[in-house]
Amino acid sequence: MHHRTTLAGTALLAAALVLTGCSSGAEEATAAAPSSSSAAFPVTLEHAFGETTIAEEPQRVVTWGFGSTDAALALGVVPVAIPFQAYGGDAEGVLPWIAEELDALGAETPTVLPDTEEVPFEAIAAADPDVVLANYSGITQEDYEKLSALAPTVAYPGEAWTTPWREVVTTVGRALGRAEDAEQLVADTEQAVAEAAAEHPELQGRSVAAVWDVPPTLYVYAAADPRVEFLTDLGLTVAPSVTALSTGDSTFYSTLSYERAAELDSDILLSYASSQAEADAFAAQPYTATIPAVAAGHHATLVGDELIAAVSPPTVLSMTWDLDDYLTALSAAA
Repeated sequence: MHHRTTLAGTALLAAALVLTGCSSGAEEATAAAPSSSSAAFPVTLEHAFGETTIAEEPQRVVTWGFGSTDAALALGVVPVAIPFQAYGGDAEGVLPWIAEELDALGAETPTVLPDTEEVPFEAIAAADPDVVLANYSGITQEDYEKLSALAPTVAYPGEAWTTPWREVVTTVGRALGRAEDAEQLVADTEQAVAEAAAEHPELQGRSVAAVWDVPPTLYVYAAADPRVEFLTDLGLTVAPSVTALSTGDSTFYSTLSYERAAELDSDILLSYASSQAEADAFAAQPYTATIPAVAAGHHATLVGDELIAAVSPPTVLSMTWDLDDYLTALSAAA
């Protein structure tokens, strides 16, 4: 399965399914390769489809969905197979922060599973896994049962594609016998983000609305969207207009007609665009000029699939990837 294949798919689903260089915080959080303890096993993990018991430390880890690969690598475990990431990934389907972490670990790129919307059971079976980590994914009950026939499989805790990054890390940590290291990794990453945000006091408390223009409508991301949660982690607040204009399309976004764009009031408008041409087209539209933050010169744009993928949703590795540039763009808009 891949939820990031197309622009429209990203705009519609990245919130629910869903900046160059690595900051010092990320390096500190992932520099050490922790070791697991045999005393951690057997371990039983609860999830949406019941519970999974892992009898002993996994040696052949397969990841599926999003974020689990990042968590395993950040904990010093290189999976034998990882999902193809079309949105933001390179020609081989590997995201840049994944490639950088593999290089930092001195590891070869694992087998990349086929780029398919369906779970590639044959390819996963060929990887001979002893655990499948799909705790941020969209697998169904049937998928879970088929995967469980291959190896103990860990699914998401609640709804598909909604697992918070912290829970992704701690769940992977427990599955790999690195629970304490996972808790420390979460704390270190939070500290790195907080320290970076503290360098930009001008952002603290400012309201923001995050949008993507997908003709013929604007998609406005809600407070529950992971990319918006990350903005609040940086000290920004969700503009009241975002909630007031909610149409209930989704927990994670609402659609807004161009005729009502002027009602989207915020201190900062953050828009997403896959290319500079797309960003320029949005900036040139007459309805864009009616948005109060744009009219006041407080418009930031995140351009490029890699940068957008890094925050949609953020992972333990991606959130510190080019974080300084992300904050600089927001700061300029503020």
